[in-house]
Amino acid sequence: MEFLTNKDLAELVEAIKTAENNSTGEIRVHIDSATETQNAEIAFEIFKSLNMEHTAQRNAVLFHVNFEQRYLTIIGDTGIHKVVHQNFWDNLHDEVTQEFAKQNYCEGLKNAILKTGIELKKYFPVKGENKNELSDEITFS
Repeated sequence: MEFLTNKDLAELVEAIKTAENNSTGEIRVHIDSATETQNAEIAFEIFKSLNMEHTAQRNAVLFHVNFEQRYLTIIGDTGIHKVVHQNFWDNLHDEVTQEFAKQNYCEGLKNAILKTGIELKKYFPVKGENKNELSDEITFS
């Protein structure tokens, strides 16, 4: 089953760019179709392999999605956890998974990315140059 089309993937990259324009935060999406167990542990490994813990303000967020396993992990780096409360992430996770249940995969992820950008803007506003520290491209395994 195809969960995201090439058009959907392009829309998600645009959403990442839009969200990152609102703050100095960095957002990545990783689509995992290889992991069968330990999705959360694999998500942390992916976070590290994408060098997400190396942003200047430690404000990177990873959406790790395994559609086949119906699993979503959202990881925020240490700078984010100091200011964004867990209930934001819990609510966001619930919203995305509700959209996934309706097979609205692209919309669910896109809305979560844009909401994350708005939340990051509160705590990590752009002051001067807004360097893109991480690629906006979606990664796969």
